[in-house]
Amino acid sequence: MMNKLHENKPLQLVLGFLTGICFGFLLQKGGATKYDVILGQLRLQDFTVLKIMLSAVIVTMMGVSLLYPKGLVKLHVKPGSVKNSIIGGLIFGVGFAVLGYCPGTLAGAVGNGYIDGLFGGLIGIIVGSGLFASMYGVLKRHNILSEDRYSQKSLFDEMDGRSFRYTIPMALILALIMAVVEIFAG
Repeated sequence: MMNKLHENKPLQLVLGFLTGICFGFLLQKGGATKYDVILGQLRLQDFTVLKIMLSAVIVTMMGVSLLYPKGLVKLHVKPGSVKNSIIGGLIFGVGFAVLGYCPGTLAGAVGNGYIDGLFGGLIGIIVGSGLFASMYGVLKRHNILSEDRYSQKSLFDEMDGRSFRYTIPMALILALIMAVVEIFAG
């Protein structure tokens, strides 16, 4: 079944497009496309974004735990390293803090017609992507971008088909965190 899907590129594009629309709709309905909500999260005053993200982590974790052992989902682990993640996270964090949007919420903000998202965010993504693409060779040559020996593995590969043993307790911990946040910060 998965091989047929991977061979059908037009169907992949349609499924990706429909998934993106659903994702944007849910972000917008959850309030995560509003600058004030994002700013409130960054100032630790509004935890809407945290609750949305933790909910998404729980649903994805449980879905992959169910589908991966049956071969109904393939994980595409991208090479990278802890160093690359730290560098990328810092760059992402600066952009997120300055503009108040991440790429997903930015797309939702543009869809809502927010001018700051359209001009500041979209132009920032285009310029940032262009800069990265133009500097990629130099970054790779000077070993600023590198891969570590763990980069091609998924945590699910290490669980030997027993992922629920780990994901159910983790989902319960994340749900508890959301409940605590709701009680004390809500």
